[in-house]
Amino acid sequence: MNQEQQKMTIDEQIEELQAKLTANPDCGITQYNLGVAYLAKREFEKAKTAFKKAIQCSPDLAEACVQLGGIAMYEGDLDACFSYNQMASKIRPRFAVPHGNMGFVYLQKNEVDKAIASLRRAISFDPKFVQAHATLGSAYLMEGDLDGCIEQSRKAIELEPRFGPAYNNMGLAYLEKGEHKKAIECFDKAMETGYEVAPEILQEIEQYR
Repeated sequence: MNQEQQKMTIDEQIEELQAKLTANPDCGITQYNLGVAYLAKREFEKAKTAFKKAIQCSPDLAEACVQLGGIAMYEGDLDACFSYNQMASKIRPRFAVPHGNMGFVYLQKNEVDKAIASLRRAISFDPKFVQAHATLGSAYLMEGDLDGCIEQSRKAIELEPRFGPAYNNMGLAYLEKGEHKKAIECFDKAMETGYEVAPEILQEIEQYR
């Protein structure tokens, strides 16, 4: 998106994109950009229609599949989310984002081994993928690998120092290890970022302050 487009309102962008599509209805990129504009307005049904048309016009547009997966996740449909991201990963096998998203879905379904494999794959394609590092930390925590969780969460924080979920995961791991002071430091940092630590955890650590 160029500077001129950034100055335009979303409605003006939508109008311009629709005019382009009238002239060239088979342009997948324009359909995709229209979907993104509708997403910004939280008009999810229109966004879905635009992204689906984008894929029809440009079957190799993996980003449109990922966007559809994101909408499905927002709507609570994990199976559709997984399916769209799987589609994206087949279109562009080395695209990290769909692998990270599939890992997240596996984790929600308690399929921890599959989650770890997908998240490791995502990180191998993009070592700076903060969300994948943090989610992998969650997976290690669920698996009971506390040191793995701490190491992975630390990697996420190195990339994004204000990433609250990673501090929270690290705090939970330290709490489990009985290292209460370190746990408190992590939870305090998580809350500094605006992350909401579970009330029962805050209650539990109060005795160690």
